[in-house]
Parts: sequence; structure tokens; C-alpha cells
Amino acid sequence: MTQIADIITRLQMMTQEGSKSDRRLAALVLEDLDFASKAAISEIASRADVSEPTVTRFCRNLGCEGVRDFKFWLAQAIAIGGIYLMPAPVNRDAREQRIAAAITSGAIAAIERVAAGLDMSTVIAVAERLAASRTILCVGSGGTSSMMATEMQNRLFRLGLSVIAQVDGQLQRMHAAVVTPETTVVAFSISGYAKSVVDSVVLARQYGARTVAITGPGSALAAAAEIVIPFQHLEDGYIYKPTSSRFALLAVVDMIATATAEAGEGRVLESLRRIKQCLNTLKVDDPRLPLGD
Repeated sequence: MTQIADIITRLQMMTQEGSKSDRRLAALVLEDLDFASKAAISEIASRADVSEPTVTRFCRNLGCEGVRDFKFWLAQAIAIGGIYLMPAPVNRDAREQRIAAAITSGAIAAIERVAAGLDMSTVIAVAERLAASRTILCVGSGGTSSMMATEMQNRLFRLGLSVIAQVDGQLQRMHAAVVTPETTVVAFSISGYAKSVVDSVVLARQYGARTVAITGPGSALAAAAEIVIPFQHLEDGYIYKPTSSRFALLAVVDMIATATAEAGEGRVLESLRRIKQCLNTLKVDDPRLPLGD
């Protein structure tokens, strides 16, 4: 299949733009994906009330070589995105309470799971390195990982550390090319295969920087980095809810930031005091408010 790798989209288009028989077959497939991916050509033809050669032409009109190729691409689409194509019906009873419970329970479970498997001695070692670094570069690509790189910058700059976050792939590589042995690079990637992040870590190590990866164990990024804090991405299968793993990853960021602040001891207090003084003077005079938040 060369034109459209997403066969589901191609089928949806076929229901609107194909011939009468193609529209009928496309609708049949979309109504029962499991049947279409497993049934014999004679069964598909019989259910659609068309001839077997018509089924073969339909598959070729989709861009497939034939029925076997069509079934291969359809099975792959089901394996990759089946839960989004055939979701369980939503129970609308007590909707508000159910949604609140799903979010909070998912977040708590994710944080507890990552905390149970975290090697705090590694976290402390990373924190001590960050506290002693002349510069810190945080990199991440994609939704959650890029947010965590930015959040790490937000947590560390207020400790008086020189830190920058980059989420653009080219800028990540460029900044990695100008690091020094006094730089620490902190790389985030849930999958561990974001190419620009892996490239940046490899580049940074070539120039002597220390590298830390918060990523999936056994991944390309884990292999490239000097120090690895393993992060296992696990979800509960509730497709309508945003990923709970980002709460767990945020907890890891906060643990590193807290340990870094403690490693800096008195040196970080003046920076924190100045930020608090600045914000309370220029914004709202309430010492109970979070520091800069």
C-alpha cells in the first residue's frame, strides 16, 4: 500500500467517493472490522451482495495489492488503534463523580507505582550533579516529555541554577553541540526513541557533558545516556481520559528538584527569597501563595 498508510481513513473516504459497490463494501468493513479482517473473500462478497472479483477490485482501489494485502493493513490498523475504533459505550450515570474519580485514582495510582520502583539513590546522585553544574540543558520531544523539560527548567532556575529547556529538535542538537564538561543534560522521553532527544544526548556526551535520561528502560535513549532513571509508561485503558503517566513523571521531576534544592542547601535560599520578595511586592502580598505559581 503506497498512497495512504492509514487504511481506516481511506475506507472512510471510500464511503463518500467510491462506486456504489465500493461504498457498500467500505461501509460493511467499517461496521465490522473484525469480520472483514478475518473472513474469506467469499464471505465478504456474500455479506455485501457483490461478486468476489468486485471485492478484489475494491481492495485494489484502496491501494492494496489484493485481498490478502488489504487484510494485512486492516489487521495492523485494528492492532494499533482498535480501542479508538470500537470503544466501549460510555456510562453516563453519575458522570461528574465518575470522571473525577477516574482522574484522581489514575493519578494517585501512577504516582504510587513510580515511587515504589524508583531508586532514590540515583535521584540523589542526579540532584547532586545538577546542584554542582555550571549549566543545565533540559530536552524533551512530544506532549508530555516536552512539558517535563520545560517544568524542570521552571523548577531549577529558581534555585539559582543556569538552566534552559529546548523542545525544538534542531535547537536541541545545536545546544548539545556547545555544552562543556560542566554541563548536565537532562533528557525526557517516555518511549525512549525520540530521535532529536537521543541525538542530543549522544552529541553532548561527545563534548564531555554529563547526561541523565528519564525514559523507558532498554530504550535507545537509555542506552545513550550516562545515568538513567527508568520510567515505565503504563495506562489503564480508559481512552477518553488523558494519560495518568504524566502525573507520575511530574512527581519524578519534583523529587529531583527537591533533592537538588537540598543539595544546594543555603545557596538556594537567597534565590528563593528574592523571588518571593519580588512577587509579593509586585503582585499580591500573601506569603501563603506558592513560590512563583
